[in-house]
Amino acid sequence: MDPCLCGSGKSAESCCRPCHEGKAPAATAEALMRSRYVAYALGLEPYLLTTWHATTRPTSLALDKEPKLRWLGLSIKRHELDGENRAIVEFIARYKIDGRAYRLHENSRFVREDGCWFYVDGDIKE
Repeated sequence: MDPCLCGSGKSAESCCRPCHEGKAPAATAEALMRSRYVAYALGLEPYLLTTWHATTRPTSLALDKEPKLRWLGLSIKRHELDGENRAIVEFIARYKIDGRAYRLHENSRFVREDGCWFYVDGDIKE
């Protein structure tokens, strides 16, 4: 079995793929963050838009534009609940564009509505 691209150590079949296929919602904000990272890596724009909260969701992400990003890895630094239905996930995602490496370090905010977690927004850390 292929390991999940999110870096959890689990197989893709037992980690992010059920979320992507609509078979199971992410159980935690961290699980949603991981599944969204993999969705970016695989170009799953519909999943990304569906899991983005309606109040902050863009109309499209243009994932097919050039130059293409190549995602290299995800590191979760912190997952913190703020009450029962809000959470913060701090992460670092590494990627390359045209052979040059970058990293995205963000504190992301999530909210749970009707039992489902949604990405709201985030603050990029320098």
